[in-house]
Amino acid sequence: MKKILLLSLAISVIKILPAQMIIPLYDGLVPNSKPSTREEVYVTGTDGGRRVSKVSKPTLTAFFPPEGTSNGAAVIICPGGGYVRLSIDREGYDVAKVLNDWGITAFVLKSRLPDDTIMIQKDIGPLQDAQRAIQLVRSRATEWGLDRKKVGIIGFSAGGHLASTLGTHYKDVVITNTPAINIRPDFMILLYPVISFTDTLVHSGSRTALLGKNASVEKIKYYSSELQVNVETPPTFVVHAKDDNAVPYNNSVEFYKALQKNNVRSEIHLFEKGGHGFGLINSTTAEKWTDWLKVWLQSYL
Repeated sequence: MKKILLLSLAISVIKILPAQMIIPLYDGLVPNSKPSTREEVYVTGTDGGRRVSKVSKPTLTAFFPPEGTSNGAAVIICPGGGYVRLSIDREGYDVAKVLNDWGITAFVLKSRLPDDTIMIQKDIGPLQDAQRAIQLVRSRATEWGLDRKKVGIIGFSAGGHLASTLGTHYKDVVITNTPAINIRPDFMILLYPVISFTDTLVHSGSRTALLGKNASVEKIKYYSSELQVNVETPPTFVVHAKDDNAVPYNNSVEFYKALQKNNVRSEIHLFEKGGHGFGLINSTTAEKWTDWLKVWLQSYL
């Protein structure tokens, strides 16, 4: 009887957990890479969430909604971490499970982190991985029961910078894309994002990690997403806290202004408090940004 009970419990756990699949981002050689044998490093923070660094073999971890609940939409998740680590649990896997509850198939991107020792040109490495992620998802959409016109991206902190860079530079293809697949996200969701590399708004750690200490004026402009918005930039949902001492909230405000100027459908929510890196739950308020997002997404689902 005891064995039967344990088996029953195990089956019930299998049923309630979302189906997962870890997918290498590239078949064979990773582009723009140097030979490396280093191993990834995982560290658990005081919040219980793991951070991963020294990523040289990028992957997508797919989280599929329970059978029969998918609405065909997909979201690629870019965790934050200042381009030196990835908050893979709190800004990755935990977010995927919420999206699954909404019928959305989620893909957590474990992208390479810019590093001269493993990359020929480190500033394009993360963008290559983001472009490849959306390319891969769209190329396998039929297999996974997805709508190719419902593929979005969500990014947190420096992951928000990566997401917004994809959303503003999708025409600058830095991967092999034959046959051509659309790599423009259908929508973007940005949480306390690094947007600008200009001196007045910059999160210096992210800029230094991606571009180095002596970045050119041209590179700074190119990677300042608020300066790259046009009428074709994807619709965007933005959340930030005004007391964010790591990434000034005006990063989000300036991006929102640029979106509005170009008549891009967009929505911004500014918490009075919450600081930086609050993830799914801002503990300073009963308001939940996920509730606002769920309403906003109804047009795309």
